[in-house]
Amino acid sequence: MGLYPEIEPYDHGMLDVGDGNHVYWETCGNPHGKPALVLHGGPGSRATEGHRRYFDPAAYRIVLLDQRGAGRSRPRASVHDTDMSVNTTAHVMADLERLRAHLGIERWLVWGVSWGSVLGLRYAQTHPGVVTELVLTGVATGSNAEVALLTRGLGNVFPEAHERFLAELPPDERDGNLAAAYNRLLESPDAAVRERAARAWTDWETAMIPAPPGSVPRFQDPEFRRGFARTVTHYWGNDHFLGDGNDEGVVLRDAHLLKGIPGTLVQGSLDFGNLLGIVWRLHHSWPESELVIVDEAGHDAGATGDEALLAATDKYARGDADKYARGDADKYARGGDGQGRAR
Repeated sequence: MGLYPEIEPYDHGMLDVGDGNHVYWETCGNPHGKPALVLHGGPGSRATEGHRRYFDPAAYRIVLLDQRGAGRSRPRASVHDTDMSVNTTAHVMADLERLRAHLGIERWLVWGVSWGSVLGLRYAQTHPGVVTELVLTGVATGSNAEVALLTRGLGNVFPEAHERFLAELPPDERDGNLAAAYNRLLESPDAAVRERAARAWTDWETAMIPAPPGSVPRFQDPEFRRGFARTVTHYWGNDHFLGDGNDEGVVLRDAHLLKGIPGTLVQGSLDFGNLLGIVWRLHHSWPESELVIVDEAGHDAGATGDEALLAATDKYARGDADKYARGDADKYARGGDGQGRAR
């Protein structure tokens, strides 16, 4: 069995969220179904067609958005004069609340991948009354320790690629916060400096997968590359705009605020974030959570991870089956080969 079949939105739009920003959103599945919000990764990626396929379209009203500066939202982070000072975690969470009100949704399940899991966790901690469940994969918490691991610690695992990564920085910038140093290059008034920095950053992201240089199609798009690198370094270089700057981070510190919210965490055993034990600690600080470890899988937990994510959304839909019309189940029979996933 694979993911649910491909579907198209039944509605979409651009929501004015202030600060000159307009956020793209779409809704799919059953207009009367259980509301579910999808939070993409990055920061700086976008919602994809594959994300729609993790939900039974007869059971769910699936809401997707491209976060500020990303994808179809405007203005794009790839445009140099876009104001990034109004692109922070607090701004994005306010956008989620504005979208929820715009769509007339009282409460919703929140599904997040990678950065989307950080955002989903913090959103649930600060807006617990509107989150019914959390389904998270490629789990991260946005701590300084995670950023340090990904930008410096893994240099011991991929030394050749990391040497190239450091070489793009001025010598006096190679010992501090590497994400912040790269962000300074990506904010340079010199377009050539920005382009070299975006290429070097995404080459390092590719090496961490690990994958051969130039093998990630989206990083070959110059516009995506610029916007993605600029947004990731903007967040990573500023503690994800989460607060107190300690290594553990506020999401893990405030795990007790998730009390009463059921959740499922799907994590590849070879995801480098596991080296810090943060996902295990999050799970054990959050009694209502279930942790599913997928053996021999990385940040993308693969087809086995997809099955675990589907099992979670199906389970939470069944819990509300008496509240939402399920439609014709045969019409939405699950199929495919699991290749619709997109991180």
